[in-house]
Amino acid sequence: MITLRGLTKRFGSTVAVDALTVDIAPGRVTGFLGPNGAGKSTTMRMILGLDRPTAGQALVGGRAYRELRRPLHEVGALLDARAIHPVRSGRAHLRAMAHSNGIPIRRVDEVLDTVGLDGQAAGKPGRTLSLGMGQRLGIAGALLGDPPVLMFDEPVNGLDPDGVRWVRQLMRSLADEGRTIFVSSHLMSEMQLTADQLVVIGRGRLLADEPIGEVIARGTVAVRVRSPHPDGLAALAARLTAAGASVEAADRNELTVTGATADQVGDLAHELGVRLHELSAHAASLEQAFMELTADSVEYAGGPTGGGAR
Repeated sequence: MITLRGLTKRFGSTVAVDALTVDIAPGRVTGFLGPNGAGKSTTMRMILGLDRPTAGQALVGGRAYRELRRPLHEVGALLDARAIHPVRSGRAHLRAMAHSNGIPIRRVDEVLDTVGLDGQAAGKPGRTLSLGMGQRLGIAGALLGDPPVLMFDEPVNGLDPDGVRWVRQLMRSLADEGRTIFVSSHLMSEMQLTADQLVVIGRGRLLADEPIGEVIARGTVAVRVRSPHPDGLAALAARLTAAGASVEAADRNELTVTGATADQVGDLAHELGVRLHELSAHAASLEQAFMELTADSVEYAGGPTGGGAR
């Protein structure tokens, strides 16, 4: 288990991580979400002993990372796919890691095979590797010591769709083996397919630590309405707005309604005599739930799309 207790990191007057307390349990994939600048990478760095906490503690299996005698046997991590020697080959990079932690050299070829890097790719100097190949090499390094705890920061960056699916399947299989998987990503659609539990932070503070289904359930449910009668649909929109619902018109024949149930919309349409071709409720996606949850924690918000300044 990864245990965070009051974990805090300040850089001068800036609080990057603010009293974060959470347990990352084994046997599941825990997604780590937050807007840019929320403190995700800093949190992971403190778990791995790369940054010293200002206050609180980060433990792996009940011990600080610096106390682990052979850390690669305890926790594997990929934080930066480019963090390899520019001249040393991928295979030599993994051999050096193995030697430093008492790992048999044969394990290098095993993990290279697991991540799909053949002999030619593994023999290339680090500076010539694509981002996707670097990600695969970094994942191989994380797996090298066969650790019970694995941490990945944006592991699918630079991967093609097949590679993204492979990472998803790998995370799930590792969690099914009883390992602790802690992974950050900005790809909400992928996280929705992969994670069991979500830890969401904003401006360094914990916003949610819940099963993914509960986080998604926080999002707004929308009702889609289609009718062949634009005038009737306009009257329906006016009545819904007056009743406190939010209504957006996709076109003259379609509305998206929030703040009212499908039953309520259907009853009102019947009352007005508006014939409907569609009345359907659409549950929130993880992306929508995430945007609503972190709305007050976004450091740099984008403006409206379209014309104007860029």
